[in-house]
Amino acid sequence: MKYFKDNELVPGDAIPKEIDLANSLGVSRTVVREALLRLRTLGLVESKKRRGMIFKQPDIINNFARVLDPTLLGEDTMKQLFELRLILEMGMADFLFENRQQKDLEELERIVAEEEATATQKIRFSLDKEIAFHGKLYQMSNNVTLQKFQDLLLPVFNYVYLKETKTNPDVYHYSEGEFVSHGMLLDVLKKGTPESFRNAMRRHLEPHFDHAFRNGSR
Repeated sequence: MKYFKDNELVPGDAIPKEIDLANSLGVSRTVVREALLRLRTLGLVESKKRRGMIFKQPDIINNFARVLDPTLLGEDTMKQLFELRLILEMGMADFLFENRQQKDLEELERIVAEEEATATQKIRFSLDKEIAFHGKLYQMSNNVTLQKFQDLLLPVFNYVYLKETKTNPDVYHYSEGEFVSHGMLLDVLKKGTPESFRNAMRRHLEPHFDHAFRNGSR
């Protein structure tokens, strides 16, 4: 990477041949070949017909995806990744209000209607409805990287959500005495402000925050 920086290579630039790199760096071709293989694994190098090796912009999300398997990660890492999801959903309010369109609100209305048609008295949503509603919010942010990251975190979300469901009953006493539903969040998104939406989202996610803090995240 130092060679790329020193030579000010940008995505799309051709990379010298192995022998030229070896001579320039004063190392063997084997060392160069192993280094290029690692860079290819990271998505920084690719081969093009008639052009040879090309320096490319890495797909950051794809690199994360290689290791984000809940069965391979420790409990602390899983917990912190789930907390990252909470942080992201608290932070997207301004983008939602900036980018919201009528068709988006109508789609959220359909999701809420389907959810309420099968609702129980439990304070937790079914996992598929939870993913559908919050996934639409990520989409409305108009940030492609954020959308990809949400998709990437779904296995982590599923894992932690199901674990919480097993260890915590559906009876949860909200600090303000009221459970903020998806329908209520949608109403705030229609008529409120980014700040009021953040407050509503914080109350909606209160059981998850409480679980995180109660189990010593800090």
